[in-house]
Amino acid sequence: MTVTLDNLKVSLRVDSTADDYLLKGYILAATNYIKNAIGTDDDKFYADVNISSLVDVATIALASGYYTFRTSLSLVQAFPVDLATNSIIAQLRGNYADYLADKGVFDGDKST
Repeated sequence: MTVTLDNLKVSLRVDSTADDYLLKGYILAATNYIKNAIGTDDDKFYADVNISSLVDVATIALASGYYTFRTSLSLVQAFPVDLATNSIIAQLRGNYADYLADKGVFDGDKST
């Protein structure tokens, strides 16, 4: 997982440094949300380049949503986590289940 502040700012088309602290917090919050949604903090799982790139896309999408819809009180409809992020998380959950199966977790092996 390699989302940087610069990656997020390019995605959002933000040129100034005024919101850098806020954006860093959104990257951290999005990363934690995604890891908790998948159910792992296993570094080997996240080291796979295909997994890492999906996590990066989901992190940018979610952090961008946090930034764009950052108002806590609003007179308009609330926006849930976007469909792109949800679909990537669902795909990563399937990948994680396959990863655990390959490790033998579902075979009753308690050593993993």
